[in-house]
Amino acid sequence: MNWNSAVIRDVSRTKNYGKIIELTRTHRRMTQSQLGEACGLSQSAISRLEKRGISPYAMDVLLRVSHHLGIPPTLLGLAESTIQTRIETENVERRQFLGASAAIAASPVLAAVSGLSDEGEQQAVALRLATASYRRLDGSTPSRELADVVHSHLRLIQGLVGSARTEAHRIGLAGVASEAASLAAWLAWDMGDHGSARSFYGAAIKAARSGASPLLAAYQAGSLAQFEAHTGNAVQALNLAQKARSFLKPGAPVIADAWLASVEALGHAAAGDQRSADRALTRSRTTVEANTGDEPPPWPWVFAFDESKVAAFRVTCGAKLGLSRWVSDPAGTLLTTSHAKQRALLLLDLAAGHLAAGRIDTAFALASQALGIGLQYRSGRIIEKGRVLRRSVSTSSPPKIVRAFDERLHDVYL
Repeated sequence: MNWNSAVIRDVSRTKNYGKIIELTRTHRRMTQSQLGEACGLSQSAISRLEKRGISPYAMDVLLRVSHHLGIPPTLLGLAESTIQTRIETENVERRQFLGASAAIAASPVLAAVSGLSDEGEQQAVALRLATASYRRLDGSTPSRELADVVHSHLRLIQGLVGSARTEAHRIGLAGVASEAASLAAWLAWDMGDHGSARSFYGAAIKAARSGASPLLAAYQAGSLAQFEAHTGNAVQALNLAQKARSFLKPGAPVIADAWLASVEALGHAAAGDQRSADRALTRSRTTVEANTGDEPPPWPWVFAFDESKVAAFRVTCGAKLGLSRWVSDPAGTLLTTSHAKQRALLLLDLAAGHLAAGRIDTAFALASQALGIGLQYRSGRIIEKGRVLRRSVSTSSPPKIVRAFDERLHDVYL
């Protein structure tokens, strides 16, 4: 694309940025739907964007499109300094938000403990709510910034467990320690530190069992099973999922069965067993659909496990199995999550589906968007998954969009 051509200069001068986007998109042989998928927009939104003329444009949309089409920001009225200022502002706001996390959690903690007369119960509730606050921060904070805080929090809880004055107090704090260890494991996984992730997950299972919490022990064993499935250890993943089920007691929440069924599907997919994965996903979806109650997620689940979560598991299983028909999001509902890192991982799974179907341009448009998130949050897990996707393309002359992806990956060390 010749950015110095008379046509480009003229439409840029008149601020008809939609025309520049349309010219670039067609030059790169992308459809409006493909560009929309890459930028998290619908086909109709791209169509309106290209026909907007000289009307005002949303800066965040121009930034995304500029990034994925490789358009120089100045041609879309975006100064490089403006982009850098936005990034720096986001980083400052994130650090301030993290530094104030204790204050954010103060109100719910005070409300929760105000009705408790036992000092041990007050302590456990306050620590558990702090853990939940850190867990929610994970969606908007680089794990490397959050990990030190969570490790200190975990050490504090473990110290209190050791000095608990009564057995009841110790048991209550052990459950809290399990949750904090599980969060530390999740952060280590995101940073690509698999050894530490396994160690923390093991500590989480041990603490849950020490705290006489069968449901929590099942959750932690299932979490480790999910980790092993994602890292390709199918046999260990399925054994851990079976262990998690053995912890469940009669009357356990329906969500536990549905979630574990999806985790088992991941294990089967990692083993290349499509039929077993499909059966497990069907069981998970059927269980969720039968659960008509509109209740909040039961502890220790923080977020709801619904049909969209089962659909996301199916996409991930399809990516592992190379089944393009499983890896789709026609309604665009899976990418609406506010958890940026989870969205990036789903984008890479969707990219794998497009790649399996031979749609290499769409695949790497999505992968580039995920890579941008991975770089922003310094996520080793996202970056490595991007590398795995790239290694699946073996050609001596890769398309331009793949070469651009390679350039962004070059010299990335996290």
